[in-house]
Amino acid sequence: MLPDQSEILKIVSFKTSRSGGKGGQNVNKVSSKVELIFDVEDAYFFTDEEKQRLKEKLASRLDSDGLLHVTSQEDRSQLLNKQRTVLKLMAILKSGLEVQKARKATKIPKAVKEKRLANKAANAQKKEGRRKPNLD
Repeated sequence: MLPDQSEILKIVSFKTSRSGGKGGQNVNKVSSKVELIFDVEDAYFFTDEEKQRLKEKLASRLDSDGLLHVTSQEDRSQLLNKQRTVLKLMAILKSGLEVQKARKATKIPKAVKEKRLANKAANAQKKEGRRKPNLD
């Protein structure tokens, strides 16, 4: 189960830097880009099994220290970017904890196979009838 935002905010750290993009001269003096750093190991609200699942599913997103970095620089406001990173993290964690259902192998019924073959034969017969007769 996913914890609420206040629980997550207790263990994440934020880094701010100057953002690119729109904002004109404001971009050059305000640190509006926010980077959220989340350590899967420090997440006391996840069980060991959930931590392992997150590490496996998010392996491509974790750095060498096992930290997950989420950045946002869409808004001019640092606060809005901070909120955006938290929302992104929640979405990433939710998808990372999702357990995929095991696929049940199903057998194609005999009647369906026969119907498909009968349809193919009828189609072949139809096309055969459109050919010019061979007068050899």
